[in-house]
Amino acid sequence: MERLHIANLPTPIQKLDRLGEELGVNLYLKRDDFTGMEVSGNKVRKLEFSVADALHQGCDTLITAGGIQSNHCRATAAVAAKYGLGCDLIIRGEIPNHFEGNLFINKALGARVHLISPEESREEKMDEIVENLKSQGHKPYLIPIGASNAVGSLGYASAIEEITQQENKLGIHFDTVVIAVGSGGTYAGLWYANQNQGAKRKIHGFAVDHSAETFMETITDILKEMYLNDGLEAPEEYKDILINDQYIGTGYAKSTPEELAFIMKTSREHGFLLDPVYTGKAFYGMVSEIQKGHFKDAKNILFIHTGGLLGWTQAQRDMALKSI
Repeated sequence: MERLHIANLPTPIQKLDRLGEELGVNLYLKRDDFTGMEVSGNKVRKLEFSVADALHQGCDTLITAGGIQSNHCRATAAVAAKYGLGCDLIIRGEIPNHFEGNLFINKALGARVHLISPEESREEKMDEIVENLKSQGHKPYLIPIGASNAVGSLGYASAIEEITQQENKLGIHFDTVVIAVGSGGTYAGLWYANQNQGAKRKIHGFAVDHSAETFMETITDILKEMYLNDGLEAPEEYKDILINDQYIGTGYAKSTPEELAFIMKTSREHGFLLDPVYTGKAFYGMVSEIQKGHFKDAKNILFIHTGGLLGWTQAQRDMALKSI
């Protein structure tokens, strides 16, 4: 498919020498939080394909949805502004007293933000906005949450190609790749390209909201569509989709004191900051599993930092600082 080139790629891979030595593993960090500023994180890789498709179809408005501090919504707003497109964001959650973090940046980038309560249907609201825009003569393009469909997931299929090139330059092979899973598209893209390469990497996903069974179904549906679009024969089974749902904690975008204390400890001791919604939970889960001996067969582990730092809220910052 056509692709835009927005992200700062390739993102670097850094070896976490001291943490790896502490854990007894070779541990590396891929800095997809370096893909940009307004578009920082993993979302822009997927939007390079989704928005290219929108422009190819002659659409003039992007519509998507997410939570109050959605990184995907913020990145979509930035890409829409860059290409002169309208942008409608359906944001569901408790209505905040202040527009902060990604919610503020959405407005700063010119997006039309439609706040709905947790009880309201995102899908119904999106359909309503689509019809309103069409009645005004616009041609909207609907992007699913996280751009997690067969088109958007191509962003992380291409990321596997990037990682392969970096492996060749570094002279190593990552037998284990670890990623946070929030909507399934990033994982699906990695898994798809890894399988098509015939590579032996294990792709481990740490769920940040739904159960492993739910993500298995979501990811499988995306993969089936990707195989269909490429005219390839899909596997009969998807047994090696590896999702761990034991580190969701108290729920999506909710943090425990233990999680935030871990994030602060990691940043102080190793010089990089995780976010509390995605990478914090996933990195905490990975380290915990390594300490339990569940990654003992892994020779080189690559954790993909998918960004999210712009979404820290005042409440999360206050709680995190108490742990220092």
